[in-house]
Amino acid sequence: MSDQKVNIELTKDEAIVLFEFLGRFNDKNDSSRFEDQSEQRVLWDIECILEKELTEPFRADYQEIIKKARESVRDEKE
Repeated sequence: MSDQKVNIELTKDEAIVLFEFLGRFNDKNDSSRFEDQSEQRVLWDIECILEKELTEPFRADYQEIIKKARESVRDEKE
């Protein structure tokens, strides 16, 4: 197995939005969405990495934080 690392840079807002999505996605116990359990494992691992890096999800004003992060990341409407 390769131990090479791949780094992905995200803005804070992108990380918050991704963390929120992964939290909802990983809470659903539907393994039929995966071709292999390794795909599920990777998503769990990414969620754990983000959880260690972010303090925002544990703040009392998290709902406002996620709202602003989504607005920041979302494509602008034409």
